[in-house]
Amino acid sequence: MRRSAINALILDYLTLAGYPNAAAKFSAEANLAPHQPTSAIEARQKIQAYIHRGDIESAIHTLNDYDPSILDKDEPLHFALLRLQLVELIRKAQPGGDIGPALEFAQTQLGPKAPRTPQFLEDLEKTMSLLVFDHDKLDPSIATLLKPRLREEVAGKVNTAMLQRQHQRHDAAIRHLVQMRAWSEETVRKETKKSLPARIDLGLDGSDGSDNHSRAGNGLDPMVTT
Repeated sequence: MRRSAINALILDYLTLAGYPNAAAKFSAEANLAPHQPTSAIEARQKIQAYIHRGDIESAIHTLNDYDPSILDKDEPLHFALLRLQLVELIRKAQPGGDIGPALEFAQTQLGPKAPRTPQFLEDLEKTMSLLVFDHDKLDPSIATLLKPRLREEVAGKVNTAMLQRQHQRHDAAIRHLVQMRAWSEETVRKETKKSLPARIDLGLDGSDGSDNHSRAGNGLDPMVTT
């Protein structure tokens, strides 16, 4: 694969994953046009940071300041954020703390929304279980609510929603490339019964013929720059 194509994949990933400084620096060094304005990437990064550290109220306010229509038009996403905010309030109250703020939030923010779908109701019931049981003795299906994974899932949903609003793909091209490669190899192994090496070079070393020869002759590894 040519270095220019590799550079484009890298910039695509940095842009969609929300790394504004790295994307700006890499696009300049690789002589590529930015895939998105830095301000758009920074907006997504800021909200992601709030969610990952558990400051869901700030994440919601910032998202609404950026584009209030995102949550207005995506009720499941809004519910997911509010539910995560409830989890964070319960986390702060346990053990032995004041559960009043968590109860009030559940009643005023989630209670009216929960009956609209069975999934909302089930999610709220599971979350409220955190107020009833000792956090050291929770069922695994409920204990997972206190794991970082929930923040990651909600952050991913918000990132996807913002990218869609910005008319951008929400998955980096390199992810699809790797998935297609894995599917192709598995298909060949199953349907043709051919023996393939356990590891096949993806061609991400920037080789493009003669240029690679000259670098190897100089004892240098191919560089992923232009």
